[in-house]
Amino acid sequence: MEKATIIEKQLKAIYALQLIDSRLDKLRNIRGELPMEVHDLEDEIIGLETRIENIGMAIQEIKDNIEIQKTKISEANALMLKYESQQMHVKNNREFLAITKEMELQKLEVMAAEKKIKELKNEIAAKESLHEISRNDLVEKRKDLIEKERELTDIIGETEKEEADILKEREVAEKNIEDRLIKAYSKIRHTYMNNLAVVPIERDACGGCFSQVPPQRQLDVRLHLKIIACENCGRILVDPGLADEIRDEMNVS
Repeated sequence: MEKATIIEKQLKAIYALQLIDSRLDKLRNIRGELPMEVHDLEDEIIGLETRIENIGMAIQEIKDNIEIQKTKISEANALMLKYESQQMHVKNNREFLAITKEMELQKLEVMAAEKKIKELKNEIAAKESLHEISRNDLVEKRKDLIEKERELTDIIGETEKEEADILKEREVAEKNIEDRLIKAYSKIRHTYMNNLAVVPIERDACGGCFSQVPPQRQLDVRLHLKIIACENCGRILVDPGLADEIRDEMNVS
């Protein structure tokens, strides 16, 4: 009889803890996806800032390259002036042809550099367009972040006192449960999306996975001689009478 009393106390305590945690989950769910949305926006903003910085650096590199091409043009033009002057003083046709060939090479150099400058300017235009789009996106994302943070702060402000009270209640409840049972409870709880680790038998079925519980197993649950888990999902089972008793004591519907 004493063993039954100990197990029953543990079942009551662990089911009470489940009810407390369910209240805590419900309260935190009020925040919905806001914390994740805030985190995602923060990541997007960092990504946009990095992109804008990289585009700016790329534009500067292209501008530096344009200056290099302009220098090539200046040097080629200077050489052509020099060759034109030399042509005035050539002594034979061979020298004239050699200088003419050098002048043609410099003209090709100018044409190539001018073509390169045109390509680079087009590249700058494309990157500046992307830069502007990214900057506009950044402005919008920052506005969104401010709004989401405001919403989250308001919700947290409305619920933080209630959450603190529930956490204190949880701390007290946890002290009445054996460590091994707490560990098992925590493991099961984090296995399922609904965070239910302890469930009553409802209509001869597990209140978590809704699998049928055999009559003999239901009897074992009601006797409170040991902790019984659902054979299908592993959740801890409590009988409906004990569940109702705890709900009444905690004034939980």
